[in-house]
Amino acid sequence: MHGAWHGAWCWERLTSVLDADGWRVRAIDLPSAGGRAGVQEDAQAVSEELELIDGPVVVVAHSYGGIPVSQAVAEAGNVSRVVYLAAFPLDVGESLLGFHGAPVPPPDQGDFEAVPSDPVALFYGDVPRSEAEEAAKRLVPQSAKSFSDVLTRAGWHTVPSTYILCEDDQALPAQSQQVLAARADEVHRIEGGHSPFLSKPVELAALLAKVALRPEA
Repeated sequence: MHGAWHGAWCWERLTSVLDADGWRVRAIDLPSAGGRAGVQEDAQAVSEELELIDGPVVVVAHSYGGIPVSQAVAEAGNVSRVVYLAAFPLDVGESLLGFHGAPVPPPDQGDFEAVPSDPVALFYGDVPRSEAEEAAKRLVPQSAKSFSDVLTRAGWHTVPSTYILCEDDQALPAQSQQVLAARADEVHRIEGGHSPFLSKPVELAALLAKVALRPEA
């Protein structure tokens, strides 16, 4: 599941590699990107998609996407593993803003979080410049509610999980990722920035295949 401001489009390069390798892949748009939905609505979208799939399923969540995925997989019976890619495996009662120690903005501040001012540097620092600029053009405002909603379930407590730490990430620094990665059963590292699905799709696909083929997965 994609992160904030993004859409299912961001997985296209990665899914083409996985498809060629024989994996069945699905990617969906979360309603909080470009809409007013919060974590619960995003989690419902994930749950509805999982209900359409016979297990076992390995769910890959990037950045903000880790929050609704953690909520959704807690009651999904067909998920064998969750992979958190520079993502947020938050716990019950936590929110994105709360994890960062940021206050919840007042209601009159607006319904949306604008696209960051320099998304190329923040998200795509190791992506070829022309491709990074094209990706940045596709970003949309993110629901402010999705940043302040708290989890009521945290599936990583019961579903096996893997954390992939992006070592040169400018959006979610490695130090913060290390704190979050401690909640996973295993940790892998990948060099590069926040979006390896664009900068290193072949390397990332190989790592995801390795994770998915673990005996317990």
